[in-house]
Amino acid sequence: MNSGEVYFETEELMAEQAVYRDLLFRFNHTLPSKQAEKAELLEQLLGSFGENSYIEQPLHANWGKNTYFGARVYANSSLTLVDDTRIEIQDDVMMGPNVTLCAGTHPLDPELRRKNAQYNLPVVIEKNVWLGAGTIVLPGVTIGENSVIGAGSLVTKDIPKNVVAFGSPCRVVRALEKDS
Repeated sequence: MNSGEVYFETEELMAEQAVYRDLLFRFNHTLPSKQAEKAELLEQLLGSFGENSYIEQPLHANWGKNTYFGARVYANSSLTLVDDTRIEIQDDVMMGPNVTLCAGTHPLDPELRRKNAQYNLPVVIEKNVWLGAGTIVLPGVTIGENSVIGAGSLVTKDIPKNVVAFGSPCRVVRALEKDS
């Protein structure tokens, strides 16, 4: 799953994934006021969950275990993690509602898709990035430190640090300035 090469799901993989989906179900059905219980579930579900990070319910994830949250990350409701390989969210990242981080994909070859073939490329969201509502980040993309991605953007390629970018496909619009 982590090689970037095409693979096929096995019964063993599906059984392991079921454990994480049960944890996700428990997180999503925990009362919002039960902060300690939710944090404990996220510690079990995710690869890491940094200090003072917070995820609004509901959360959607293929696995959970392949996603790594830094410190002070805020994710608004309906974050979707297609984390069939590593998704890294570094410190101080903010995500609006309905953000999708997608590390998993399928081959273009229709015969391979018919057999449920898949391959995965990691996603990295560097420190202090803001992802606006409805942003979709595709497999293999890195978004550079301090950058802001406008709402509704489809991020298909790497975004450098210290820029404002938006659109579908997402494009750099300007550099960030200190007084912005």
